[in-house]
Amino acid sequence: MATTTATTSPGTLADVLVPWFRAHARDLPWRRPGTTPWGVLVSEIMLQQTPVARVEGPWREWLERWPRPSAMAAAPAADVLRAWGRLGYPRRALRLHAAAQAVAAEHGDVVPEDVATLESLPGIGTYTARAVAAFAYGRRVPVVDTNVRRVVARAVHGRAEAGAASARDLADVEVLLPGDPADAATMSAALMELGATTCVARGPRCADCPVLAQCAWQQRGRPAWDGPARRAQTWAGTDRQVRGRLLAVLRDAPGPVPAPELESAWLTDPAQRARCLDSLLVDGLVEQLADGRFALPGET
Repeated sequence: MATTTATTSPGTLADVLVPWFRAHARDLPWRRPGTTPWGVLVSEIMLQQTPVARVEGPWREWLERWPRPSAMAAAPAADVLRAWGRLGYPRRALRLHAAAQAVAAEHGDVVPEDVATLESLPGIGTYTARAVAAFAYGRRVPVVDTNVRRVVARAVHGRAEAGAASARDLADVEVLLPGDPADAATMSAALMELGATTCVARGPRCADCPVLAQCAWQQRGRPAWDGPARRAQTWAGTDRQVRGRLLAVLRDAPGPVPAPELESAWLTDPAQRARCLDSLLVDGLVEQLADGRFALPGET
């Protein structure tokens, strides 16, 4: 599909969205004054593919238990996985643990503030590095997630959906940022907030949108998406569900468990269970001991 030229002036969106965000943003604990860069990093890892409502409680608990990277770095990986609980995608917990160890050992227990150094930390990708630089340190860097891409696709390019991610996404957002770093960081948060609360994927609340008058998609009559259809995500019976069941057995146990206890976690399809257990071993989320029992990493 041909690229659509932007029709909304870069300054217009920022002029509206920066004050809108400051007046109407959700009161989330990691946004409050006094939140450390470490707290921002923990929130960003937890929020990946997980709703805000499920993150607020665990985030507070983690920061009370591990207020600094060095505190988490000293904890066994098994404790980190247990604390992760049912947030989903548990490899994120191991990545955060590895990042904490690197910050503690190599950066004086202070989360770095520039994107390149953040990206050099274990498990920290482009999005997370930029989010920490912007939201923890007020850097003028584009922060692009699914919500931001949707807002830009509609408000700037006049498309119902963003389509596949591309290298152009960062450039698209960077031109929308004000020159002042503090305002730019607020704009990054505002774009994300708008996509999460108003310009949602299904049933966007356009009447409540602060940039309704500037929105290129509205100006074009809200044309329907003509690209590839999105695949509906499922959960029941998937490998993700099976992996979660197996990990739940290990998290809830006081120590290593024999194989039959894991087998009882998923009786529907033994071949699927074996495949999922093998993938957990490969990912480093589970270890098999010499006596045949299974445990969380580092647990004997």
